[in-house]
Amino acid sequence: MTASSTASAPRSPAEGSVEETTSARTTRLLLIVVLTVQFTVALDMSVVNVALPDIGDDLGFTAEGLPWVVNAYALTFGGLLMLGGRIGDIVGRRRTLFAGLAVFGLAGLAGGFTRSPGALIAARAVQGVGAAALAPVAFALITVTFPIGPARARALGLWGATAAAGGAVGVLVGGLLTESVGWRAVMLINVPIVAFAMAVAWRVPADHPAPGRAPRLDLTGALLVTAGASALVLGVVRAEHNGWASGTTLLTLAAAAVLSAAFVAVELRTAEPLLRMRLLTHRPVVGANLFMMLLFSGQFAAFYFTSLYLQQVLGYGPAAAGAAFVPFSVGVVIGSVLATRLVERFGLGRLLATGGAVAAVGFGWFGAAFEADGTFLGSILGPSLVASIGTGLCIVPLGTAATSGVAASEAGMAGGLINSSRQIGGSIGLAALVTLSASVIAGDGASGGDGVGAGGGGGMDRARALAHGYGVAVGSAGVLLAVAAVIALLLVPGRVAAPPSAGVAGAGEAPSG
Repeated sequence: MTASSTASAPRSPAEGSVEETTSARTTRLLLIVVLTVQFTVALDMSVVNVALPDIGDDLGFTAEGLPWVVNAYALTFGGLLMLGGRIGDIVGRRRTLFAGLAVFGLAGLAGGFTRSPGALIAARAVQGVGAAALAPVAFALITVTFPIGPARARALGLWGATAAAGGAVGVLVGGLLTESVGWRAVMLINVPIVAFAMAVAWRVPADHPAPGRAPRLDLTGALLVTAGASALVLGVVRAEHNGWASGTTLLTLAAAAVLSAAFVAVELRTAEPLLRMRLLTHRPVVGANLFMMLLFSGQFAAFYFTSLYLQQVLGYGPAAAGAAFVPFSVGVVIGSVLATRLVERFGLGRLLATGGAVAAVGFGWFGAAFEADGTFLGSILGPSLVASIGTGLCIVPLGTAATSGVAASEAGMAGGLINSSRQIGGSIGLAALVTLSASVIAGDGASGGDGVGAGGGGGMDRARALAHGYGVAVGSAGVLLAVAAVIALLLVPGRVAAPPSAGVAGAGEAPSG
């Protein structure tokens, strides 16, 4: 259905009512699919972490090989996001959604029955390929289905709350399944969720490319950006093992820089690029992507170090540690609901800055509250609520700013860009803060105590050293959020211009492919 076809002949009131009802039903179905996809991707990013020790013992992973259960997924997911978003723009978002769900579900099924370390790593890498198609397409469907205003604010609020719920449920369910059923259930849990999403998506009308010649996929740009992003993620995730100053790390990061520069050069000369560089001339788009990188640099690190603090310092089991993250999920939901009501009053830039500042306070509180003899009430609950409410306040203005001035035909392009910023920012921030934490812990242990790497008495014990190192890392994440708040004030205005096709999309046109 197009805007022109709906205006070609007068409609009776009954016909208009039926068409409006059908459009509302389609919109509801699309939202269910998008939220299910968002929940599934977020769940998969956290559900495996708690099961890693059991996976290593059962399949015989080496200490160096076990992190690749996580890294293989991060590598393909982060490297292919731009390509996945653009494929959705060109061949149709519903088709891309179905393909991504099928790949994601089948890879999870294969991973649940694998018998060797190499096969599990391969299954996780293929899951990352599926996720790289799902995440930007789901985001694009929101931007082309809901016009700028209260409707999009509500949809983005649900989108952010669902992501938080998926992450928290992943940690909780991962712990429960690992303890009660076994780690294989952690890989298989996505299969019924994917089947549900595909069943709902089947009832959504297919989208069709706009009339005329279909745009061509920029294969050269796709190869360059995939190789560049993969090299960057690979260099970052391996820096913890090799060291930031090692030849391997420096060579990998240099290759990422060269490939990225080549990608920019190609995109500037290509008529139908994978990433139209004019997107980066929009201050709201640039500000949103920089903010997203810093936000998830902090959030990835906070989840990682809080999980370690709960289990290695406070002695929580996997299931109890997962339950401790529930308040964070609740706080993001609260913040997202507040953001849908406040965005019109505060404006994008001020609401983003407020959310970033509140999150910075929460992460800083985490850093100060991590103590060897800490408790859930004293060290976790309060900081979780403050940091998560601040994070939730950011979701709606971030999604709106990231698509400022973007045509519906390039919504996947913008979705790939903002999701790439999320994944790459999270990977870089986590690796950098892991290095910082390790140096603090080693310094405490080397000060003459019986802590990390030390054998004498009189210094910090191991629990105090770990709590101190983890606290410094999460406190530094708060600094990153403070920087993000400043960026929001400088680059994101109070209001953004509607995209060129906003009137058509908002009038009920099916999302174009």
